[in-house]
Amino acid sequence: MTTTPSTGPALPGVSGAADRTQLAASLRTLRLSGMLDSLENRLAQAAGGQLGFLDFLQVLCLDEINRRDSAALERRTRAAKFETDGRIENFDFTADPGIPAARIRDLANAEWVRTGQHVIISGPVGTGKTHIATAFGHQAVRAGHTVRFAPTSRVLADLAGGHADGSWAKRLRAYTKPDLLILDDFAMREFTPAQGDDLYEIVNERPARSIVVTTNRAPDQWYPLFPNQVVAESLLDRLVNNAHQITIQSGSYRARSRPTAH
Repeated sequence: MTTTPSTGPALPGVSGAADRTQLAASLRTLRLSGMLDSLENRLAQAAGGQLGFLDFLQVLCLDEINRRDSAALERRTRAAKFETDGRIENFDFTADPGIPAARIRDLANAEWVRTGQHVIISGPVGTGKTHIATAFGHQAVRAGHTVRFAPTSRVLADLAGGHADGSWAKRLRAYTKPDLLILDDFAMREFTPAQGDDLYEIVNERPARSIVVTTNRAPDQWYPLFPNQVVAESLLDRLVNNAHQITIQSGSYRARSRPTAH
């Protein structure tokens, strides 16, 4: 006696390759590719008695939700333009007692992003400030927030180009729209009047959105860097008075992280 090859597990209540092809086409039309990707596995579980009717539908829905969450996380991470892969989980808190580990871990929950607060990370060159700021950015992305990372000098150069070609307002939105803006290496040198004004506009246009700043100078040393003290006072009042401050007093984290020669 000849037997017909099996087409695999069938949907509860229906059978045949044609039914599954039609279902797959419907899922594509509805843009439910998360369900489509796991359909064969879920059908096998249903055929094996591991899933009832409602369970079958529920796990397919969860597959789609997980796919969408994963895709959204990937999009937000790309949009953040992180320059390193610094994460909380790969930062060495034991490397130096001058690293305020408890303070950093407390802020790693990114709750302050939801409330529009800022973080200022100050300390000498090479002490891990950028790593920590990037790690906060990754935590914010995981929490569902939009993030943009950029060295301060690059932001100012970008906005200067906008003044030159008339695209300033459009370029400014790239720094005012995200839930969290990370300005790396802030206040490294004196600002020109135009740069001071641009920084003021960035901060002023983010009244309920967070900023993380990394800096080699304490905030009370920033004022002389601005040629217009009125602008400086207004900008820094908005930034500093609503900020959590992390001060790192340690040796070079970058040097400690350097591979050891053998």
